[in-house]
Amino acid sequence: MPKSPSGTTYPLLDEIESPAGLRGLPANKLTAVAAEVRQFLIDTVSQTGGHLAAGLGVVELTVALHHVFNTPHDRLLWDVGHQAYPHKILTGRRERLHTLRTKDGLSGFLKRDESEYDAFGAGHSSTSISAALGMAVAAHTAGEEREHIAVIGDGALSAGMAFEALNHAGALDLDLLVILNDNDMSISPPVGAVSNYLARVLSSGFYNRVREGGKQVLSGMPGVKDLVHRWEEHMKGMVTPGTLFDELGFNYIGPIDGHDVSLLVNTLRNMKAMRGPRLLHIVTQKGRGYAPAEGDPCVYHGVTPFDPSTGEMAKKSAGKSFTSVFSDWACDVAEKDPRLMAVTPAMCEGSGLVKFAKRFPERYFDVGIAEQHAVTFSAGMACEDLKPVVAIYSTFLQRAYDQMLHDVALQDLDVTFAVDRAGQVGADGATHAGVFDLSYARCIPNMAILAPADEAECRLMLQTAYDHPGPALVRYPRGVGIGAEVGDGFDTLPWGCAEIVRHGRGVAILAFGTLLQSARHVGDRLDATVVNMRFVKPLDQELVLQMACDHELLVTLEENVVQGGAGSAVNETLHSAGIAANVLNLGLPDVFIEHATQAQQLEIAGLSPQQIESRVRAALVKQSGGSQAAQA
Repeated sequence: MPKSPSGTTYPLLDEIESPAGLRGLPANKLTAVAAEVRQFLIDTVSQTGGHLAAGLGVVELTVALHHVFNTPHDRLLWDVGHQAYPHKILTGRRERLHTLRTKDGLSGFLKRDESEYDAFGAGHSSTSISAALGMAVAAHTAGEEREHIAVIGDGALSAGMAFEALNHAGALDLDLLVILNDNDMSISPPVGAVSNYLARVLSSGFYNRVREGGKQVLSGMPGVKDLVHRWEEHMKGMVTPGTLFDELGFNYIGPIDGHDVSLLVNTLRNMKAMRGPRLLHIVTQKGRGYAPAEGDPCVYHGVTPFDPSTGEMAKKSAGKSFTSVFSDWACDVAEKDPRLMAVTPAMCEGSGLVKFAKRFPERYFDVGIAEQHAVTFSAGMACEDLKPVVAIYSTFLQRAYDQMLHDVALQDLDVTFAVDRAGQVGADGATHAGVFDLSYARCIPNMAILAPADEAECRLMLQTAYDHPGPALVRYPRGVGIGAEVGDGFDTLPWGCAEIVRHGRGVAILAFGTLLQSARHVGDRLDATVVNMRFVKPLDQELVLQMACDHELLVTLEENVVQGGAGSAVNETLHSAGIAANVLNLGLPDVFIEHATQAQQLEIAGLSPQQIESRVRAALVKQSGGSQAAQA
């Protein structure tokens, strides 16, 4: 474990090896424990980078949950996982926290195979309530008594899936505790003495004995029972924002101060004694306890290593990122085309739309964590001759697959998908890897797919896709490019045309996307022909067939899974033409590649330049021995 840059010692944490140790402490020491957890979190993340602000906001809640509930017997589920670092600190992983998001180190999210305290894996949002309800059904079926606690943020609650789960949970009437972590004050009145008092009253044993006793007494008097139920709802609704949750069948408590450990512990103990679906609404502050993160929680949501005394972060790699290319392009086009509308599902910063939102606020739509709605909403705009551009991560577009297929492509609507984080994404690992989009989009009729080799081509492709009168997807990776000079015009590429970038003999490497740079290296080493394919769909079939006729071996290269990807499109073209060519399909293997640097992940996949060369040479040797095909 690295030395604390603050020089802080952690006497209480040193005695807590697991939540059992935390439960052995008196309640009056929990505030001090929370302070140590917060400082340890700041000290560690300042050296590792990672998600910070969200974790700082739930320190007190994490301490209270592990103190009150018997984890891991009681199932504790954290939605998304951005806020799970304090949980990791208290569940036996403190000594390894400095390995966060590195190869063979701790995941930045929750993983069932990392710890028995991680009840459910998380990386995408809004899954916790559904999963916890499924576990509650399993416990009920087995006759086991355990608590199931789902912690979900107000942002994640905007997803339809969360409301589907709430609706189902209210109907099942199983033991489930949902904790709504409201860190944006978006659905809450100010937190203060009155609301804290109400929470204590509404969660108290006396109130709930009267409440439940009244239900039993009146169970045989439907008319009176309904009248009393409506009275209860209206009385609670006058003083709390929980009427919606009550209507869904939850006993709503709150809002309360999520940074008051004593209040949290007392309220959680009271709610633990209740039965059925319960919802505790807490109000927290992202970045709590660290001034720079409190001042700008968005910037400190995900951080590079930083100086904890000043908050100054290490500078990111020089050069222009693909995301910034998209940002500039969107603003430039919007200046000349009033039909352009930018849509994103809660990814304004990550997708590069901050500048657009400021310059064109009436044409910018952040729909919240609602990927399905984002796509169909865009389809509706396209029906009325607007030009929507959906800025979304590849891994999140998976959530809107039906909408992309049924609502956009089936109707051949003019929607442009700017798909960021395509390929491996480094430290965020398998949950955020954009390695399936070529496969899941290629099979959709009417859908065009473009993959730029560098930053300059990215702008050209965005314009090409935007001008195309139908659905088109441009997928580009996380991070900076090779330093290609990006223009500021509105030029386009010839539709469906690949480009030969190196003439050679024997071997032809067909590269899709940014792996073109590795293909060039291998081409120089082997005197191979190198083609920048540019379009995955429509594929330049004429050039593919020409390459097959002129070369002994075709190599397809893509940062996507091999199954159903760009290489498969080449194979299908050759088969349809009746050409029995020797083909080596290089792409990502049929496994989830865990967190590491992007270079390390490519090496794990066998896609470093040296590995590509070695695999091509091996295929040539195999071919010379009489093999008719080399598949990898």
